[in-house]
Amino acid sequence: MKYYLVLLASLGIGVDAVAQSTLYQTSPQQALDYQLELFDKQLFSAVLYDNSRLLAQNLSGEQEKSAELHRAMSALQVESPDGPGLMKAYIFDHGNHPSVATAGLYMGDHFFYKKNYKEALEGYALVKSNSLGEANRAEVLFKQGYSHFQLKNYAAAAPFFDEAKALNQPISADAYYYSGFIAMEGGNNDKAIADLQAAGKSSFYATKVPYLLTSLYYQEGDYDHVISYAEPLLASGQNLDRKETINLYLAEAYYAKQDFANAAKNYDAFINAKKGTLSREEVYKAGIAFFEIGNYQRATDYLKVSASATDEIGQSSSYYLGHAYLKLDNYQFATTSFQAASKSSFNKQIQEESLFNYAKASLQKGTFSTAIAALDDYLETYPSGKNRSEAETLLSEALINSNDYLRAIEQMDKIKNKSPRIQSAYQKVAYYQAMVYYRDQKYKQALSLLDKSQAYPVDRDLLLETHFWKGEVLAAEGNLSQAIRAYEAVRGLNPATNNPYVIKSHYGLGYAYFNTQNYPKAEEQFRLYTEKLRGSDDKQNYDDALLRLGDCQYVQKKFGEAAASFQRAISESNSQIDYAYYRLAVVQNFQSRNNEALANLDRLISGFRTSLYVEDAMFQKGQIYLEESRYSEASQAFTDLIINRPNSPFIPFALEGRAVANFSLQNYDQTIADYRDILDNHPNSENAETALKGLQETLALQGRSGEFGNYVAKYKSSNPGSGNVQSLEYEAAKSLYFDKNYPQAARALENYLKSYPQSAQRSEALYFAGDAFLQAGDQERGLDYFRQLEKEPSSPQRVRAMQKIGAIELERGNYAAAIPHLETAAQNARSKVEEAEAFQGLMVANFEAGNYQPSITYADKLTTLDGVIPESTPTALLTKAKAQTALNQKQQAELTLRKLVDQHKTIQGAEGLYLLALSLQEKGDITKSNEAIFDSSGPFADFGYWYGKMFILLADNYLKTGEDFQAKATLESIVERSTNADIKAEAEAKLKTLTKP
Repeated sequence: MKYYLVLLASLGIGVDAVAQSTLYQTSPQQALDYQLELFDKQLFSAVLYDNSRLLAQNLSGEQEKSAELHRAMSALQVESPDGPGLMKAYIFDHGNHPSVATAGLYMGDHFFYKKNYKEALEGYALVKSNSLGEANRAEVLFKQGYSHFQLKNYAAAAPFFDEAKALNQPISADAYYYSGFIAMEGGNNDKAIADLQAAGKSSFYATKVPYLLTSLYYQEGDYDHVISYAEPLLASGQNLDRKETINLYLAEAYYAKQDFANAAKNYDAFINAKKGTLSREEVYKAGIAFFEIGNYQRATDYLKVSASATDEIGQSSSYYLGHAYLKLDNYQFATTSFQAASKSSFNKQIQEESLFNYAKASLQKGTFSTAIAALDDYLETYPSGKNRSEAETLLSEALINSNDYLRAIEQMDKIKNKSPRIQSAYQKVAYYQAMVYYRDQKYKQALSLLDKSQAYPVDRDLLLETHFWKGEVLAAEGNLSQAIRAYEAVRGLNPATNNPYVIKSHYGLGYAYFNTQNYPKAEEQFRLYTEKLRGSDDKQNYDDALLRLGDCQYVQKKFGEAAASFQRAISESNSQIDYAYYRLAVVQNFQSRNNEALANLDRLISGFRTSLYVEDAMFQKGQIYLEESRYSEASQAFTDLIINRPNSPFIPFALEGRAVANFSLQNYDQTIADYRDILDNHPNSENAETALKGLQETLALQGRSGEFGNYVAKYKSSNPGSGNVQSLEYEAAKSLYFDKNYPQAARALENYLKSYPQSAQRSEALYFAGDAFLQAGDQERGLDYFRQLEKEPSSPQRVRAMQKIGAIELERGNYAAAIPHLETAAQNARSKVEEAEAFQGLMVANFEAGNYQPSITYADKLTTLDGVIPESTPTALLTKAKAQTALNQKQQAELTLRKLVDQHKTIQGAEGLYLLALSLQEKGDITKSNEAIFDSSGPFADFGYWYGKMFILLADNYLKTGEDFQAKATLESIVERSTNADIKAEAEAKLKTLTKP
């Protein structure tokens, strides 16, 4: 801030003030005026530089004071270490001069507005405030108080604020406010209220004070005053500071008075403002308020948060949460809530009630084994409990219906001396449950159950299987050293070498060693695996293992053996033959068999145009030609990549390769053009600096060095230093994005793009901005940014944007519009994940658009990428079956559905079983339809809707065969036990038709 101008005015010093002297040209005043002119132009470094010369002249007393003062002022402005010292020296040396007070103020204000409050206080301390007018004195007092306040020295700040208040100047309102705040912090509520009420009389603080006063009234326990003060303020519609905090104090006051409706309203107002968070106790109160007024859904939103810890609040929250979920017919969530409450002993009555309700809710959702355990626990813990009689009845009912592995395990765990028969059963049940956990990716639980199964090694073959699956689980967890031990334990049992689990263990060991970079051992295991399966009908993962064998050999520089492995994969028509061609060419390049390498690269490029490795092959081809000094062919190879794959990440490197080739061919104009292309369109690529140097060299050879300057400047602009403001803004915006703070990231990136429309990071920023808006819920603005990227074919971000546009159009139901974007994404995918996402989108879009055959094609492609994205294979099989049905390929559809149901116990499998049973019903094979439901429905019990649809279909089958009683009993069971409202309503409607006279 230009405080030096104010000081000049106060001192009456200026260039014109002495310019009329008749001796001006010959006096030191000219040099002084020149220095003042420099100061006036803010050339403070120049003032300091000129000062020593000026002070050496024969100055008058006032002139010397002016020079010294401006030296001190300039030193402060440039942050010179001796600035404060010079100013203090001036003040001490000229204590009676009129300028001293102003100099002290200058020093204090200088540091005050730079937030250096400690130095500011030292400056103000040099000011004789009694000599100031009341307005200035009040301001200095306030600033001294504020400086102490910022330094957290409230005791020192308070007297200054009190003095400033007493002067009754405009700034006194600020003093009242901060004085009130300090009083509030110190627990002096009466003084705080009085001061804040005084501050609130000013228009500036009228909106700032209410939340503090509301807080003070609440702290005093004066809930009626809180309500009578705050309610009218909120009703007035004023734009109050921290309005949400006022809502919170109101909510707390209403809650204390048990006015739950108003408490709930104000708790929600606080949350909806999204400007703060509630404490767990406040969250609990909000949940209880909504529970008390019967808004159970909203009650669960709060109570599930306050139930997060194992304390008294957590126990009570879990208890009420369980009852809220019961009111909502959500038995699954009710059971977990009651279970949590039953494990805490803070409130004994709640603990007992929670355990009983946990058992009842478990029965209501049909998990009989869980109910049995809970009822057993209740009867044992509370033998005289008030619910004992009902618990005994419920236990008898549950035991009849139970067939749960975990319950069986728990029951058997209670048996101290297990018979051989129990041990055998225990081994199997623990193993089966472990497989359920493995399927659900609950690896720790799976390992625990496998250990339990191994504790009773009755069946040696089953023991071998548990060791193998321990290896699989540990590998999935990333614990490769332990996985290796588990796989090795399979072989340690000395089974037959052709045992299927021994063979599988070779593959598991191969990857475990491969991923720990123990390539010799990985090679051995992949070799054993491929040898044992080479002539087998069921090759399992043979194709993949053969390629990994080649990779292991390549990493160890066993190029001959690696080439043989990849050639073998090609000869056997490996499912990943494109990869085999590419890797064989790479190996042959290392063997200096470049003509063969080029031939294999050409086979890949021409024969597998949709392969993920085509771009790698095209680039490798150009590189080999460069190595061979076949510059024309190298140039053409890179040109093919540049023209045919314009979105490839290899483009800047292909341009560099072509530039090198053309340089060697003395095609300097083309060389220059390629280097320029890198700098113009890929300024942030890794080889941008190399391109700059290459351009410099080539232009120099052409005698065109004068053109180079523009590109140096452009390069510097595109690659700013870490201190550059533009770079800092972009990095800050990116940090928000990567921290998943999407709303702020979206605004920051949008502002960045507006401020720097020509930024070298523009394309990347466009993508991040689009995705940030998309993640923040503003799909339309996100789409706008992706559309901008769509128009930039040279941008490496374009393909990602096309994928996003396709996904958005797919979500909106614009299937025809989604397809071309997803096709582009699929054609240019650079990873299995990107390819899988594009294939899944194309499968769904084509199906919904009625293009059933393409949908089947993409479903088949998706299944080859099993596991790359979650549940991709079951989704593909389900969509494929539906498309086959739509094409009247019903026999093929049934085969697809059977594969889905047998291999995938997921929601897609649940829907698939329903569709299979329906297909069998429609062709009149009722018996097989029923058998499909009876035999296969068990694992899908948790998928309420489709599980319910299966049994409604079963009831229809009974009706078709005249078994009306069975149909009625089945529908009644659905109505009683289903947790899905739609299923329950459908069953109820069918029951009404059965009960009509």
